[in-house]
Amino acid sequence: MAFDPACLSVFSARYPAAAARLRHHLTDHPLFAMDRLVALAQTLPEASVEYNSGELPIGQNPAETPMNGLSAEETVCRIAENKSWIVLKNIEQDTDYAALLESCLADVAPAARAATGKMHMREGFIFVSSPGSVTPFHMDPEHNILMQVRGTKVFTIFPSDADSFLGDEAHEVFHKPGGHRNLPYQDEYEGKGDKIELAPGDALYVPVKAPHWVKVGPDVSVSLSITWRSEASDAEAHLRRANGWLRARGVAPPRPGDAPLRDRAAVLASRVIERLRRS
Repeated sequence: MAFDPACLSVFSARYPAAAARLRHHLTDHPLFAMDRLVALAQTLPEASVEYNSGELPIGQNPAETPMNGLSAEETVCRIAENKSWIVLKNIEQDTDYAALLESCLADVAPAARAATGKMHMREGFIFVSSPGSVTPFHMDPEHNILMQVRGTKVFTIFPSDADSFLGDEAHEVFHKPGGHRNLPYQDEYEGKGDKIELAPGDALYVPVKAPHWVKVGPDVSVSLSITWRSEASDAEAHLRRANGWLRARGVAPPRPGDAPLRDRAAVLASRVIERLRRS
């Protein structure tokens, strides 16, 4: 098993709405050796590699994110000194990493299916970061377990349903085509999030769209994120798209959950529209 069996009951009790600390057994896995990560960066398609400077403010404007002037391979090779951040996306495109991803997901799949339905869009991401690098304030559309393999980081996470951090309109904008994961950050948010320190062997379940930002400790950091979508996360995304469409036309939709029958109708309508567009 990739995860310590003792922590899976904690995951089951807190999934899907609350963050959960877990433990894993991947710290010595050969797929996280730096030479293997360089090889992965070289073989992944260009669209599956994202990297830039790691010297960023918490509230970084995505349109102004500075690059580091290096190639992806150089970024990984010189990560200890180049003050950068790189993510290798969809590692399941490599056969070895695909097997690792499936092994990790198999441990949590029974609890996930019981609570939110069948897993799909099962994806893996490896983050390699220079000491002190910052991942700006953002949210992600997937269920996510971040597994710390090397180095340390502080993960500051906020509740996904807290209006003071994220109102309904921000959710709707996020789900529009071209919506970006980065979020505006305000100084008054400081001290309101939970700061979770992660060391090698630690893992953290991050709920769908829980706002967070991350700062790496004094050494190079390597982390694996295993992610999936669910029937529940899909329905929430469709509801937000439908509500955004109405709001753009001057109709203020009820808050999600206030009108369950109407919500289900909106989700159904959004699914139909999506299928028509694809066809």
